[in-house]
Amino acid sequence: MSATADDGTGRVEQLTETEFRERLSELPPSAKLVAKVLELDAPLSQGQLADESLLPDRTVRYALNRLEEVGLVASRYSFHDARKQVYFLTN
Repeated sequence: MSATADDGTGRVEQLTETEFRERLSELPPSAKLVAKVLELDAPLSQGQLADESLLPDRTVRYALNRLEEVGLVASRYSFHDARKQVYFLTN
């Protein structure tokens, strides 16, 4: 598996599976769980992630922020409800 990540300059870098795993391994367990849920079923809103992972909304928000910081998750507006954002892995 390879993943893409924004390196902060607007360029997208290709991540190998090893690089993806290394970045993920440095994150808290909640971020790992959210990433796994997104791997199985994405895109999902923050509320859907909380339901699927059984984590509190606040913890999901923290996990998403950490995943975005390291370039493993991206978001876009939902096609079904433009008021919500949905999240997906950047691979």
